[in-house]
Amino acid sequence: MVSKEGWTEFLKLCSKIESQKEFGEFFELFLTIEERETIASRYLIIKALLEEKLTQREMAETYKVSIAQITRGSNALKIIDPALKSFYINCLKDKPWILI
Repeated sequence: MVSKEGWTEFLKLCSKIESQKEFGEFFELFLTIEERETIASRYLIIKALLEEKLTQREMAETYKVSIAQITRGSNALKIIDPALKSFYINCLKDKPWILI
């Protein structure tokens, strides 16, 4: 399948990026402003869900996203590998995640 092959190659290319500046430039090349905004919103939703400090309604108001977007993020967190979820939680504890 072309899309799976393309996605795999895209991820391999991403893994070769070494700096925050390079990541920013890379994603400016590959993603539209709207796509970057969507990813930024998803990041904020996942971060807020993992921090467990805000209600879904508060998240929606704070980040100007829909409850449906928050629900999709919550559902995604329910199906990821527990080790990966722990990794993300530990990243939050170590230092705040940084948006590129």
